[in-house]
Amino acid sequence: MSQSDIPNIQELSTEISQLRQDLQLRDQLVQQLSQELFRLVKGNTNFTPPKPEPEIDSSQLQALRDQIQAVEQQVTFYQEQITNRDTEIYQLRQSVQELTDRSRMLEQVVQELPQIYRRKFEERMTPVRDKVTILQRENRQLQAELQSVSYRLALKNRYANHGGIDLPNFPRSEATADSIPAPQNA
Repeated sequence: MSQSDIPNIQELSTEISQLRQDLQLRDQLVQQLSQELFRLVKGNTNFTPPKPEPEIDSSQLQALRDQIQAVEQQVTFYQEQITNRDTEIYQLRQSVQELTDRSRMLEQVVQELPQIYRRKFEERMTPVRDKVTILQRENRQLQAELQSVSYRLALKNRYANHGGIDLPNFPRSEATADSIPAPQNA
């Protein structure tokens, strides 16, 4: 439904209510006239319509019949228009109701989207977090093993360079070297 349809609906509604008012006014006038005629005829027992000439009476009668027929045609036309407009109004109300329901549904979906995205994101992140936890655990194990291997390698290098025993190195002086006899192999 476009924005131009809304003023059209309002115009149609205004026109329908104007037609109903016109029809109601005519019904009231007919009712009043019939009551007045009844009062005049009933109140005057001596009242007998004068005998008009047959030609004048029949021509007036025909004119009245034509007028009645024209009014009946107008009433029929207005009733058809009212029926058509009522049908249009009903269809438009149905359309508005459907669009309102759809709008509410879409609003609800839009409101639920952040929760859905969070849930989906959490579902996707769970395996990633598990993998990160496993990798961190493996990393700690590998670092511990690396430290252990580095320590053992350092110890091995230390023993390899010193002959296995760590002896202190004393400075040699030349005087002491002369006074100590050299061992002799016999």
